Amino acid sequence: MIHQYKLNGYCIVLDIYSGSVHVVDPVAYDVIALYETTAPEEIIRQMLEKYHDQPDVTEEELRQVLDSIEELKKNGKLFAPDQYADMAFDFKERNTVIKALCLHVAHTCNLTCNYCFASQGKYQGDRALMSLEVGKQAIDFLIAHSGTRRNLEVDFFGGEPLMNWQMVKDVVAYAREQEKLHNKNFRFTLTTNGLLIDDDVIEFANKEMHNVVLSLDGRKEVHDRLRRTVNDKGSYDIILPKFKKLVESRGGKGYYMRGTFTHDNVDFTNDIFHMADLGFTELSMEPVVSAPDEPYALTEEDLPKLFEQYEILATEMIRRHEAGNGFTFYHYMIDLKGGPCIYKRISGCGSGTEYLAVTPWGELFPCHQFVGDPAYSMGNVWDGVTSTALRDEFKLCNAYARPDCKDCWARLYCSGGCAANAYHATGSIKGIYEYGCQLFRKRIECAIMVQVAQAGFSKSY
Repeated sequence: MIHQYKLNGYCIVLDIYSGSVHVVDPVAYDVIALYETTAPEEIIRQMLEKYHDQPDVTEEELRQVLDSIEELKKNGKLFAPDQYADMAFDFKERNTVIKALCLHVAHTCNLTCNYCFASQGKYQGDRALMSLEVGKQAIDFLIAHSGTRRNLEVDFFGGEPLMNWQMVKDVVAYAREQEKLHNKNFRFTLTTNGLLIDDDVIEFANKEMHNVVLSLDGRKEVHDRLRRTVNDKGSYDIILPKFKKLVESRGGKGYYMRGTFTHDNVDFTNDIFHMADLGFTELSMEPVVSAPDEPYALTEEDLPKLFEQYEILATEMIRRHEAGNGFTFYHYMIDLKGGPCIYKRISGCGSGTEYLAVTPWGELFPCHQFVGDPAYSMGNVWDGVTSTALRDEFKLCNAYARPDCKDCWARLYCSGGCAANAYHATGSIKGIYEYGCQLFRKRIECAIMVQVAQAGFSKSY
């Protein structure tokens, strides 16, 4: 399988199963498009007709192009077969260990964001704070079910985790004690809306948090439209100086500004550029996922605008990189030389198997987006995973288990997509969230083009 597209002056050909990326001229681009379905002599005839006004496009040159394509095919770099479909990946029988937990330390929040999938932190349930007892048991559970894996991850999440800050600090201290006893190494992440950031939070985060995710939607008017305090006031002016202080204290590393764009700001690149102009260089901007009848929900009419925005973002990133003031966009981070192993490419994020969410009461769910749904309760941190059938269902939730992914060129980049988004869109974790798929494919095209440009390739047309 191959995928071809033209973007920002480049003719790009992706060979899906080998992972090869080819930057070619327009003639080779057209020849490759015909190669598998058209006889060589007919390809030559069509190309000579199409490029009749270009004297350098000759029969001899076209035969050299055909020979080069055939050589690439023989070497497994073009039109490579799917070597993974028939491999002995028995995902249901594979032995999995748990390597990461998302600790919902606070099912409450000091913002009332309209688009919050967690119902302002309550997750369709009662407000609650995780006790230290549950937090410690979660750490014990993770260690006990991590097998021989040494590196473990814990995300402090909510609601707003800083509303239970002392417990977070105490759990980290406990984990540090336990890692010495069990030959483990914990890596912690904190996700916060920023309202409660103070010097103590900054000092502790700099010491213990590998990464801090900061929620900012961009321009003041955009951010304040939906991210409002319990007193119905915008939060931008409160959190911005706190974010700047924290990021500066971390040396501009080990953080992400994470925003959400909606129907109200389909020109979301202006929000990304706003954050970059403020000095933030590690950026992420996610499309809102919501019921279609919400006033801020993305629409089909928004798609062409969003595609254009991703292209604008890509070209501006290239320009700023060349000017020496570049920034990172999470969805454009792609490793074309190494990248994830085939196991990860097929199996995905590991939700429900290697990664679990823990509620304030110690209940286990496949990930934070399933929390509160009784159909996806998997057990608890004392008894472990008791719903083994549900765990097996998630083991089979991969790029090859979704019929709708069969002919998609991007499936080994997304591993079949987000199970939670698929579930909320179709009622099945093996379905697909088609709107999200379209955005993902566009992001991958742009991400690869950025890599091509920064590698110094000349434009094709």
